[in-house]
Amino acid sequence: MAVVGVAGLKERNVVPGGWARQPPHLLRDGGGSAASGESPRRSHLLHRRLGLTQTLPSQAPRLRRRILRLTHAHASFSESLYGLRRRPANISAKIDDTVAATAAGGSLRRRQKILSVVFLVVLPYMKSKLHSIYNREREARLQATLWGDENGGYDDARGDYSPVSTTTSDTGASVTMRITKRVQKIVGFCYPWLHASTEGLQFAYQMLYLLDATGYYSLALHALGIHVCRATGQELMDMSSRISKMRNRERERLRGPQWLKTLQGALLSCTYTVLDYAQTGLIAAVFFFKMMEWWYQSAEERMSAPTVYPPPPPPPPPKKRVNPSVVTVSGFAFCYACIFKYITQYKRCPITLMPATVDQIRRLFHDV
Repeated sequence: MAVVGVAGLKERNVVPGGWARQPPHLLRDGGGSAASGESPRRSHLLHRRLGLTQTLPSQAPRLRRRILRLTHAHASFSESLYGLRRRPANISAKIDDTVAATAAGGSLRRRQKILSVVFLVVLPYMKSKLHSIYNREREARLQATLWGDENGGYDDARGDYSPVSTTTSDTGASVTMRITKRVQKIVGFCYPWLHASTEGLQFAYQMLYLLDATGYYSLALHALGIHVCRATGQELMDMSSRISKMRNRERERLRGPQWLKTLQGALLSCTYTVLDYAQTGLIAAVFFFKMMEWWYQSAEERMSAPTVYPPPPPPPPPKKRVNPSVVTVSGFAFCYACIFKYITQYKRCPITLMPATVDQIRRLFHDV
């Protein structure tokens, strides 16, 4: 599990003649990726060239949001929430301040953008699939252990966990099924080591980053040569100016009668307004969702709680004590036979309800 909440401990800026220093933004990405200031058409062509929507159909909307977000903000969605941006780390040590500032604000190369999408979307998606396969294989092994079948496995045909014997598998299953089960067993054996290695590397990078031993807080950023830095005011102004120019060009491209151009302009204005306030709306939606989750969880707990609690078992009958004995945890005296039977059954004192054992019963003797 990655360290969360470290962002904001310290602010790092670009140092002339050195590497770009950045805050440890260690939050898991929530919907963005790396990009530079390209036109929407070129971003769309890049998206098609990646070919990821065909291989990961469930991730297609997420990929579009990430690539388009990076096209304008130079950062993933979660990074842009904190005013961060991605910059290449290839800053020479023998350049003056002006050149250093220009290089620090440079755009990411195409290779860095594509690999950023891979590290932010594709690899986590593949890891989640491996994790689900590992969980299925582990549940299948547990079921096989309970049923006493050492050759049990996950039955894909039925879709549940049931022991499948070797004879049935060899005679009825196809070659594809046998290969699938073999791959599942390999994943079940290798995934714990893979998971431990990735989490260990992530923890090591984060610890070294906090100790100023490295300029990267993750292996992905180190491999890509990218620093996540605080965006300056000039960069934010340049980004706003670039977006305004792009929107003006879109308005100038409108063709047709005047009423059609007016309608299209109104639709574009509405779209731009939604995009401008999407970030604030997303934050508000998250807080609203968590509040509703807490509200319904509290209501379910109140509904599931019993309204009338069952009465406790009655204490031993109040009669004249025979062979008096005392429970050491509470100090109350009872008949030896009654208290021995009660504590053996309920494991507590009948008056104070404190936990007790028969070893804590002491016989009392007195002179006549």
